[in-house]
Amino acid sequence: MLLYQPANGYCYNSDTHFLHHFILQSLKIFKNVRGDLLDIGSGSGILGLLVARDNPRLALHQCEVQEAFQELSTRNAKNNKIDTHLYKGKYQELKFDKSFDMCVSNPPFYHGNVIKSDNESLKIARYNDSLPLELFIATTARVLKSDGKFFFCYDVKQINDIMILLNKYKFNVEALQFVHPNKSKDATLILVYARKNSKSLTKVLPALYVFDEGEFTKEVEAIYSHSATHSIKVELS
Repeated sequence: MLLYQPANGYCYNSDTHFLHHFILQSLKIFKNVRGDLLDIGSGSGILGLLVARDNPRLALHQCEVQEAFQELSTRNAKNNKIDTHLYKGKYQELKFDKSFDMCVSNPPFYHGNVIKSDNESLKIARYNDSLPLELFIATTARVLKSDGKFFFCYDVKQINDIMILLNKYKFNVEALQFVHPNKSKDATLILVYARKNSKSLTKVLPALYVFDEGEFTKEVEAIYSHSATHSIKVELS
């Protein structure tokens, strides 16, 4: 998958690849994955495009607030021959014309009270004051169908708030996976699969370790191999 990314702005990273793999693993129990898929904060479009590529019965929709990334989402979908419908604006303020069967997102999750980049595009993409956790979850509860699937990644240090807010908005956590830089370090990222109005027990997947003695682990290499993405940096107006 060929993906154009901004030369001076937020670019997708390993979090998105790990989340894509987590989504695929979680969807394996379903025989017919179909319906309307919303990629929240699509950026260059990578997450939704990968999920739609691997589940061709899903109809892709994307929402994005930044004009430059709206352009990239549309451009990358067209170049990879995947149909999409783009909603333009702030996720929490958009008026969607339908409910969705599945929502996926690599949202901005860094606390807004840390030192930020001077790059406005990076601020919006990285820090959760542009989309606070509760607004993110509450809006998704509003736009998802009953029994709808919700996949996202987040800063693991905020796990307590994640669980409280998912419960508040009638989500049940179906699966979790923790991502560690290596076996000697604490997890830094959590991958979450929640389902609206579900009562299933939670499955905790084996931890994903990124590095082993300075090299990618075999599992991470396999994830990148399956994603098969190639980036081209472009200047945007």
